[in-house]
Order: sequence, then structure tokens, then C-alpha cells
Amino acid sequence: MTSSADARIGLGRGNGKVVLLGEHAVVYGMPAIAAGISLGATARATPSASSSIRIAERRAHAGDGSELITALERIRQELGAGPQQVEVDVEVPLGSGLGGSAAIGVAVSRALLATLGEAETPRRVLAGADAWERVFHGNPSGVDAAAAYAGGCIWFTKEAGPEPLFVDLPLQLVICLAGPPASTKQMVEGVQRLGERRPDLLGKSLAGIESLVKNAKLCIQAGDLSGLGQLMNYNQMLLSGLFLSTPEIERACAVARAAGALGAKLTGAGGGGAVVALCDGSPQTVEEALRAADFAAFSTVVQASVGGLRP
Repeated sequence: MTSSADARIGLGRGNGKVVLLGEHAVVYGMPAIAAGISLGATARATPSASSSIRIAERRAHAGDGSELITALERIRQELGAGPQQVEVDVEVPLGSGLGGSAAIGVAVSRALLATLGEAETPRRVLAGADAWERVFHGNPSGVDAAAAYAGGCIWFTKEAGPEPLFVDLPLQLVICLAGPPASTKQMVEGVQRLGERRPDLLGKSLAGIESLVKNAKLCIQAGDLSGLGQLMNYNQMLLSGLFLSTPEIERACAVARAAGALGAKLTGAGGGGAVVALCDGSPQTVEEALRAADFAAFSTVVQASVGGLRP
């Protein structure tokens, strides 16, 4: 039995994410730029005699052998928490390339740390989220969890981790779902196989993406939205050349650009999933055009700030 003194309820929040530039290249050590979005996940944890977890309509209990309960056990072991009853409410569409799993991992990490009465730090929260993500994604780059934690715009490399990225002007984004998502693991493995067959193609593509990301950083810091949009379009061309795009992704990008978007590209693993469009001013016209073309779409904003990573 858990005493009332021990039954400290913990609450935690994690944001969904978009990768503005650099997905897939980040797996090979190149930089990527990501941002947290307004939709995310909220977790509530209560110490219990036996662990259980609910995510939306999915439930898992200690001993059932499911990935969900395995992930909860890994995260609580990483953080040194006892058995927990965890309830998670999710706003971000899951399986869409918008970092839903990482948002949940960050939210649960924060909630468990709160039950311990421990002040959170980026290192502790991200260690817990990484333990969660490894159950579902094998060897994640960490960019999703970093953006889910930060909430703002970040510069990320596997070696150095996340760094806050100053945003001179708010980034008005429209995100749409462009077909069923593919497995992140399968898409990453597909790029690896392409690199084995065509190392020249992969090498040139990665070098090109790295250059785009570095220039995009300067555009974001200077408030050059037009330049950033063009770089996003070029990034989409390179991702398409790696066979990561689909006809629906290309159609969504074309619709967004025709409606006035400065740039549009896939975000995440590709093969389906989500597209992100950068808008000049109000995102309403772009959002309405995507919906009229039968895409589910919503808008979000990355505020002008130095990012959300706390010491």
C-alpha cells in the first residue's frame, strides 16, 4: 500500500515537433533545426502498488509484455521512480512524424520527476525520454525529445545535443497530414541501403542538406523568412531525391506554395506523414487551401525567443 504522504501526484507536459530542415541528415551527424509546436501531450502520474499506463484509449499493465508497459518500466528505472499509474492525454496526431512519441516521453518524464519531488533538469528529462523512445525507435537521434522539451526553436546535432536558437521574427507555420506515415525505422534503413548502393548520391545529398541547415540558421536569426522558405523548398528537393517524398507530400507542398507559403517540405521520416509550410504573415489562407484540397491542417507559431531550454 502507498501512504498518502507517498502518493505525490506528478504532472508533465511535452510538445510535438517539426523539423524545419535537416531530417535524416541528423542521423549521420549533420545539424538539424527543429521547433516545438503547440500541440503535444500531458501526463499525470501517481505512485501505485503496480505500474499501469493509459494513452488515449490504449491501456497497459505490469506484466502484460506490451511495448507501452516496457517503455514505462524503462523510463521509471532510468529516473529511479517506483511503480506508477500514468494517464496520458495526447493532442498531437500520433504516428504522423510530429514527434508524438517524444512528446509523451517528455511528459511522462516530467510527471515522474514531480512524483519524486525532484526539480527537473534537461539532462534528467531527456534521459527519461530517451529510455522511452528507445523502446519504439531503437536508436533515436534525440532531436524529437529535445524539441518536445524545449518548446522553442533548437539547433541539434547528435554529438552536441540541443542548443537554443534565437528566432528574430515569429515563424507562422501550417502543418498538414499528407497520407499515412511510414515507419521511421524503415525510412532510415531505406536511406542507409541507398547509401550502400549509391554512396556518391547520399554523400552529395547530405552535404547539400548540411549547407542548407547552416544557412537556415542565419535566416532564422536575421528574420529572413523569404530566404528560410527557399531553403526549405531546396531541402524538400534533396529529400525527394533520396526517395523520401510521396505524391501526396508533393501535392500538399504545391498547394501550400500556390496559396502563398514561402516554403513547404515534409517533416519527419517521410514516406507519408506531415508537411510543414512557412507563411508570410497570417497562416489562414494556406491552412484553408490545404483543407480545401482535403488535407487535415492546423497552424502553430514559433515565437521570437532564444528557445525554451532551461538550465
